[in-house]
Amino acid sequence: MRSKLQDIMITSVKLMSTPGKVDHLLLVVNDKETFKSTFLTPEEQLFVRDKLKEKKSQIVINQYKRMIYIQLLTPVANNSSKSLENCRKAGAQLAARFNAAGHSSVTIVDHGSADYLLALAEGIILANYQFLKYRTDKKKEANSLKSLSIVSNKVKKQDVDYLLTVTQATCKARDLVNEPQSYLNATVLSHEFKLLGKEAGFKTQVFDKKKIAALKMGGLLAVNLGSIQPPTFTVMEYKPAKAINKKPIVLVGKGVVYDTGGMSLKPTANSMDYMKCDMGGGATVGAALFAAAKAKLPLYIVGLVPATDNRPDGDAYVPGDVITMMSGKTVEVLNTDAEGRLILADALHYAKRYNPELVIEFSTLTGSAAATLGHYGIVAMGNAPENVRNELIKSGEDVYERLGMMPFWDEYNELLKSDIADLKNIGGANAGAITAGKFLEHFTDYPFMHMDIAGPAFSKSNDSYRGKNGTGVGVRLLFNYFLRRAAAGK
Repeated sequence: MRSKLQDIMITSVKLMSTPGKVDHLLLVVNDKETFKSTFLTPEEQLFVRDKLKEKKSQIVINQYKRMIYIQLLTPVANNSSKSLENCRKAGAQLAARFNAAGHSSVTIVDHGSADYLLALAEGIILANYQFLKYRTDKKKEANSLKSLSIVSNKVKKQDVDYLLTVTQATCKARDLVNEPQSYLNATVLSHEFKLLGKEAGFKTQVFDKKKIAALKMGGLLAVNLGSIQPPTFTVMEYKPAKAINKKPIVLVGKGVVYDTGGMSLKPTANSMDYMKCDMGGGATVGAALFAAAKAKLPLYIVGLVPATDNRPDGDAYVPGDVITMMSGKTVEVLNTDAEGRLILADALHYAKRYNPELVIEFSTLTGSAAATLGHYGIVAMGNAPENVRNELIKSGEDVYERLGMMPFWDEYNELLKSDIADLKNIGGANAGAITAGKFLEHFTDYPFMHMDIAGPAFSKSNDSYRGKNGTGVGVRLLFNYFLRRAAAGK
């Protein structure tokens, strides 16, 4: 079976020494007081300076054979994170302009900061993404912009390569989230991970239902009881010969390809109607492995994704059931819509066999997380060392996928005590996002971070370069963290 997912719309980003004579140009300006350009006539430069004095940030010059766009990027004082985010948002505005003008390629010329230029290009690429697989007029509706070139003596080729890799990976995660369950069941999701591994260069192994049963993954099997589709458990492994970490970083992602809530049925409006996104954590993990392998980062990384849908059919598990997990712990089910933590618990226990240096888990786990931070950030918590938490926070700030760190106090375990089993799968009305994370911690014995992406994983309206629908949140954060970890060495 071949992949039916689409490729990223912008397929080429390259570094050049000089633009062509008829290339459409984007001149990136940081300091309007010193701006000069050999690409503009004296009259055009005077016009641009006047517009900059009028506080215009985007200016267009029509030279007939080519268009020249001038983008002023103004830093936010003492806030590099917000400055870079503003660059990405400016990139999204420019992408709309380029497509409206029918440009197939644009050359970006650096007149300022390399970091700002790369952030601007990142915004252009991500804003240019479309999911047109099911549109009958996709050729007519497709964006015209297909490639970018960069002219700069400050930007390195590796920077450009990394930019294309991480944006491509983010868009692949978006594709997976945007796919309906009518195509992307658990088996197909695992197949797509195999294709990502084949393209990027990491190993993929898929466990079928028989193997899952042999491993006694009681959580994954229980959630799957109401489905006619079998579950899968995908193991992805990227282990380069010169990996600097002997113990792997293990990524765990929730792969609920569709969540009805099971017997604790969700309401349709504003809830079940977009539950195809409930495998967003799994998409993040697979795409992050893709990015790391494609970039040939010197890190040993493992990805684990348990996958199934959650339906109220057949022999579906019900509130009141008791499940024996892979770890041997028993769990009283009080809400079948708290299914993600059940399948993740088995994956987290499986991760113990790697003796990992760190496990980071991504999931669209709780409505409580979305209510806490909205779509503005990721609810994060865990018991990893402070330096690890700080590095993840810094990566989140760099890419503006910010982490809202929650307390992880042991007292929250009191809310998970069951009368008849070791644990219950919900903690009650209060602190729902935290008790979900504490539930998962029971199945770990290693440094652990839980990332609840329920808020930012899926956008119901257009959100600048993040677009509408699947956002691919977490991929850029992880790639930034991997680059930091690789730079830190052993």
